[in-house]
Amino acid sequence: MSGITMRDIGRQLGVSAVTVSKALAGKSGVSEEMRQKIIRRASELGYVNPNAPQTTPTSGLDVGILIPENFFSVVSFYATFYKQLVQALTDAGHFGIMELVTHDMQTALTLPNLLRSRHVDALICLGQLTSPYMQLLTRQEMPVICLDFHDPFVTNNAFGAAQLTYWLIEQGHRDIGFVGDIKATSSIMERYLGFLSAMLMKDLPVRPECVFSDRSPEGNTFHTFQLPEKMPTAFVVNCDMSAQALITDLQSRGYRVPEDISVVGFDDFCPTAGNTPPLTTF
Repeated sequence: MSGITMRDIGRQLGVSAVTVSKALAGKSGVSEEMRQKIIRRASELGYVNPNAPQTTPTSGLDVGILIPENFFSVVSFYATFYKQLVQALTDAGHFGIMELVTHDMQTALTLPNLLRSRHVDALICLGQLTSPYMQLLTRQEMPVICLDFHDPFVTNNAFGAAQLTYWLIEQGHRDIGFVGDIKATSSIMERYLGFLSAMLMKDLPVRPECVFSDRSPEGNTFHTFQLPEKMPTAFVVNCDMSAQALITDLQSRGYRVPEDISVVGFDDFCPTAGNTPPLTTF
């Protein structure tokens, strides 16, 4: 498949080679829906960037970007993260191409097409891939970077959640809850442990009913929540998307945020412009 060109990709999708070039480079002027179609088709065809400089082993790298299918949608933290990542790679003279990893691929331990149909120099993984699948990837003898999750350990999640919790305590809060499915991903688990460590350090109890999930077993985030009968005065929420959903749910029930209940988030990702009130996040 080494003879595939941008024109070939564009012809199959009914767009110009310029549009394909912009999409693969993460540049503006292409809708996100079309960008993802182009990226998927380029991956399927095994497109190789002909302009990648090859002067040294570390220049012009072809970098595979793997994202679990259930973590990705057109409007999501990971879509934004991916766009910024591709732009950073492009600015550095490299080429990034995404492949979605399905549940079946992880269960069957099937290598991504990026590894089976073409050569890549390195892999970047966004979102939570299973530990057996990560072991499969790391056996391929190429650099692998995990972003927003770990295998086996990073500290920023726990540290950030602890800092958020300490900040709430400094504002006078003593009854604080946590929102997030702590078994869904390692990053949520770490954020919960950071929250819990801060509460323990300040000798503050955590009521079990004030720790609840923000998503279904399939990974879909809730818009309404199972709130406790006696509400805490603040919540640490594992991500900004769920924090915004919680604020909306609280307001619909007559609570004022932050006057009645304070809410803090994580990720610094607020896709909805003009949030009311502005969200405090790590």
